[in-house]
Amino acid sequence: MSDDLKSCPIPPKPEARADRVSLLSYLRLFRRDILSAQPARLYRAWMAEFRTPFFRSYLCNDPKLVDLVLKERPDDFPKSNRIRAGLEPLLGNSVFVTNGETWKRQRRIIDPAFEGGRLRDTFPAMIAAGQAAVARMRGLAGGEVEIEEEMSHAAADVIFRTLFSIPIEHEIAARVFHEFRAYQRTQPILNLAAFVPLPRWFPRLHRRRTKASAKVIRDLITALTESRAAEIAAGTAPDDLATKIMTTSDPLTGERFTPAEMVDQVAIFFLAGHETSASALGWSLYLLALCPDVQERVAAEAASVGDDPDFSAVSRLRYTRDVFREALRLYPPVPMMVRQNSCPETLRGRDVKPGAQIVLSPWHQQRHERLWQEPDRFCPARWQTPEGRQSAREAYMPFSAGERVCTGAGFAMVEGVLLLAMLARAFRFARVDGADPVPVAHLTVRAADGIRLAVRLR
Repeated sequence: MSDDLKSCPIPPKPEARADRVSLLSYLRLFRRDILSAQPARLYRAWMAEFRTPFFRSYLCNDPKLVDLVLKERPDDFPKSNRIRAGLEPLLGNSVFVTNGETWKRQRRIIDPAFEGGRLRDTFPAMIAAGQAAVARMRGLAGGEVEIEEEMSHAAADVIFRTLFSIPIEHEIAARVFHEFRAYQRTQPILNLAAFVPLPRWFPRLHRRRTKASAKVIRDLITALTESRAAEIAAGTAPDDLATKIMTTSDPLTGERFTPAEMVDQVAIFFLAGHETSASALGWSLYLLALCPDVQERVAAEAASVGDDPDFSAVSRLRYTRDVFREALRLYPPVPMMVRQNSCPETLRGRDVKPGAQIVLSPWHQQRHERLWQEPDRFCPARWQTPEGRQSAREAYMPFSAGERVCTGAGFAMVEGVLLLAMLARAFRFARVDGADPVPVAHLTVRAADGIRLAVRLR
């Protein structure tokens, strides 16, 4: 298998910085892109320490440390408020940023909406969104297409159809989508509060455009949730994810989400469900363009399930699933997760004081030279080997892991595999010479200048 891996292509990866740079240089790199701000040694190290004047950060690639933080003692390693500070204008007090009992209550209400049976119920809406994406792209076939933009459109359509039973063409859905694109362009993954210990009362210095976009999005989501609440009261609400979540009570307290709480949750569903899926699909299609033989195999598998696949067809798209897994390995939408320790720790022989930042990096772990064979190569076949499965058990976490694993992970895997198959069946994708994408990380891992591919009808 090792020789086979060496014949696989190496898709683009950011150039790593020098091992030692000044804090000012590091902050400049970090502001531009979190990935290129990291040194090459992190792809080999089990643990690394970073010092700033205000706090210490420890990046942990050792699978035992990752399991300690995410699976064995998650309550002792809550999410860092340094990340929350940058996302608060849009996400408020959503499940993505909360900790402790607040987070546990939110998950008790949200999780039932994403159980296996509910995924089957959302499948027709996913099919409809996929068919709409194919129809839109037919009008673009024959030329170059900015794939990230198209996949953002498709993923947003999936979210609105499954959450609120409305297509992306709906007036409010379209306005949320376009305003969110403006928000992306102004929102760095971290702001000043991530580096300087500011008191809670101190303004977080968000950009004016960021705050304005966040307010518009939240106002539009408020209108959708208020309309749905009225439909629920009248007994006319469709049986979709929004209705399920808004009518689910906490089994411990009997309480439901308030309207304000529901706005917070819808904001993260849109961010997580649309932005991360768009990232994964965009990179998946680029990788297919990079490997025509892989692309033809995916297209043939997609053709084998017919024109109108049912939910069981997803389980037969095995190779397509491996392609999507490999895309998530190489380009995890959320490249890093930040926790902080709440009590004194000793990690790999180092004393770590309370309040330190514990960084868990899917980007580095899933490309780690000591955990994967030929980690920078695109090879879907690795997922069917004993070595690949072992690496996946130890070092694959595109949706996090443990009790804080993304509640929509199963949803994302069905959506991603289905849309990838539908698109590969309808079109051929080819690289554009001189336009290979360079990955950068802002809200998610995207291409610095988009992903341009030549698209042709099959």
